[in-house]
Amino acid sequence: MAEAQWLNERFEQQRPRLRAVAYRMLGSLSEADDAVQEAWLRLHRTDEREVEIENLGGWLTTVVARVCLNMLQSQRSRREDPFGVHVPDPIVSGQDGLTPEHEALLADSVGLALLVVLDTLAPAERLAFVLHDIFAVPFDQIAPIVERSPDAARQLASRARRRVRRRPTTPDADLRRQQAVVQAFLAAAREGDFDALLELLDPDVVLRADAGALTFPSSRHVRGAHKVAAQTLSFRGAAAAARPVLVNGAAGFLVDQQGHPLSVAGITVRNGRIAEIDILADPERLRHIDLSAPED
Repeated sequence: MAEAQWLNERFEQQRPRLRAVAYRMLGSLSEADDAVQEAWLRLHRTDEREVEIENLGGWLTTVVARVCLNMLQSQRSRREDPFGVHVPDPIVSGQDGLTPEHEALLADSVGLALLVVLDTLAPAERLAFVLHDIFAVPFDQIAPIVERSPDAARQLASRARRRVRRRPTTPDADLRRQQAVVQAFLAAAREGDFDALLELLDPDVVLRADAGALTFPSSRHVRGAHKVAAQTLSFRGAAAAARPVLVNGAAGFLVDQQGHPLSVAGITVRNGRIAEIDILADPERLRHIDLSAPED
């Protein structure tokens, strides 16, 4: 009993890191929790002689990574559908700052824009990049997970890194400036000011709206300032109900009516203009995401 309690305590110490690994691997909070729970079950089903007690964190990270890899491989065909616009699960906080739990998940400031790019990677590439470039796991530990040599694992991470670097994902560092841009964007949308929207949008801005598989005609992928501004004006009512929040540690907004969440938007502000807008409006997924950001 004492040994089991000790093992549980050690696992709980590792849980925040394991959840952070799984979230970056899967882009889904519920699936990340499932992967971590599977690691806990495997730990308790495994003969103690097979568990590297001295490096329990490494052992658990490997287990979570394998579980996530299997999940990605099984989901890949399902997400490549003709109506698919997929926005990863957002992490929503009040404008005053992140909760300790959210800080653990977003320790390296993983925004929705980065998760969108990670979604385009092959499962093995994503695993190699996340484990090595974000969590500093050596390639000789990554290689057995992807069933390749260390050199081949290094190549997987290198290919992933090149794709990530081709698509800038980091917002402007000044959060207050980000928030000011989002406030101006919402004000222009409420007022129907097309010219003001154009001033706030990067010429190559991208809008992704994920309304879920059951309402896929409402999902959309729009590029270009004029098209995004026109799309924004068609949702003036939503803008009127929007309130600013932090989304993955960056500026964003939440739309709700009488406490019922309708959508959450992550905004990537670069060089003082909005470069990406990622909107999750899937009712099923919104029900499973903590949207209890405090009023400011």
